[in-house]
Amino acid sequence: MKSLHPIAITLGDPAGIGPEIITQVFRRHPSWSSRCVVVGDISILREAAEITGGALPLAELDDWSDAMHVPPGTLPVRPLAMDVPAFTRGRVSAAAGQIAAESIRQAAQAALSGQVSAIVTAPINKAALQAAGVDFPGHTEFLQALAADDLGIPVDDLPVRMMLSNPELKTVLVSIHVSLRQAMDLVTVPRLLETCRITHRHFTKQLGHARCRIAVAGLNPHAGEGGLFGTEELDVIQPAIQAARLEGMDVSGPWPPDTVFMQARQGMFDVVVALYHDQGLIPVKYMGIQHGVNTTLGLPFIRTSPDHGTAFDLAGRAVADPSSLESAIEAAWPDHSPSAIQGFQGGNPVAIPYNTQ
Repeated sequence: MKSLHPIAITLGDPAGIGPEIITQVFRRHPSWSSRCVVVGDISILREAAEITGGALPLAELDDWSDAMHVPPGTLPVRPLAMDVPAFTRGRVSAAAGQIAAESIRQAAQAALSGQVSAIVTAPINKAALQAAGVDFPGHTEFLQALAADDLGIPVDDLPVRMMLSNPELKTVLVSIHVSLRQAMDLVTVPRLLETCRITHRHFTKQLGHARCRIAVAGLNPHAGEGGLFGTEELDVIQPAIQAARLEGMDVSGPWPPDTVFMQARQGMFDVVVALYHDQGLIPVKYMGIQHGVNTTLGLPFIRTSPDHGTAFDLAGRAVADPSSLESAIEAAWPDHSPSAIQGFQGGNPVAIPYNTQ
């Protein structure tokens, strides 16, 4: 059964390309109007629409549930609960960071209270976020803290992982933005087992898949070749895999890292657990970032984002490609089916009891 709750799309940094690619997506997919709501500012989105092709109907929603009544081709907007400060397109500023942060907060609150089924986050600028006084390095940590606070638990009790995916390959990372030397130290039995648990739970519980075939990549060439090229596979990775299997997870490996991604792409596995940042991201990004999607696993709601940044140098030029944002929206849909979004009708469009601009 499909959820009738909409997907929340955050505005991203308004000085970047976020507002422009959002308006482009709604031009390309007019039927998505009844399933997606942008958390943002009408005036910012109206200007972005003018840049990307002319006036686009905008509907300011008083309630998330009003989305199902929005006519096709209209961009539904849930206004920000703040006075929107002035900012300059293409430049890092505290004002733009404040706008981006408030959009994230409101979307997270809606997801945590069950008013939206998922969050898709347009790109933000970390420096702008810091300038706005938001002491988190990015989306992941910000959303993790908001979710932990809502659950009344310490942040460390809500571990999260990054998954980068495209239509052919999915990879989950044991560690992300640390040095390679630090990443090797983070390959431990508890952390790897926790990564498998988070991955398994995302696919079977949040997405409803019957099973999740997880392949764990080796750390060393040829997955250690029985200890000839390193013992991490014997001392750490195999014990973690065995523990995961004892918990009922379909986990295998360690597989040679130079071939496991090819095997997953061919359908042998559903997802590959990579042991450090570049090991997992190079194969996905090599296949093209235009359809790449970043998903945060471990949160109590689905969160996806496009696999690119704010591109300040492209802002205002109507040349940014919205394909990755499209893919992120499709990946956030509960049954992972783009056709389900395209074909959904939450009821016949009716006269809208809110401000259409």
